[in-house]
Amino acid sequence: MAMAYKMATEGMNIKEECKRWFTEMKWKKVHRFVVYKIDERTRAVMVDKVGGPGEGYDELVAALPTDDCRYAVFDFDFVSVDNCQKSKIFFIAWSPAASRIRAKILYATSKQGLRRVLDGVHYEVQATDPSEMGFDVIRGRAQ
Repeated sequence: MAMAYKMATEGMNIKEECKRWFTEMKWKKVHRFVVYKIDERTRAVMVDKVGGPGEGYDELVAALPTDDCRYAVFDFDFVSVDNCQKSKIFFIAWSPAASRIRAKILYATSKQGLRRVLDGVHYEVQATDPSEMGFDVIRGRAQ
């Protein structure tokens, strides 16, 4: 695949679109979040869903399946304690308890390859249920 980043150590291809959508979210602020999935047949990480600028954290949580793993990046805007507008990017490794063991292993072993491509992530959250990645958790980590 000429349009993919080959991650030799993980054996996983990272599609060019993954980095492109992330860069647009980070610099142009045209997306609020990007959800990634692994296609087991092609062994490639690809974009699953992109959240528009008007979508928020609730839409991101709704976009994550209850029975399969995903990666997501979320651009969290907030006002700091010194009244400054700030933005932090979160990487979320979603691995619900109902997902298959094979999927959990595949996502766990491929995570670092995608993280290396997504330059500019501030925080990482690993979650197996929605309470582990609640909005309060995100807000607490950012401040």
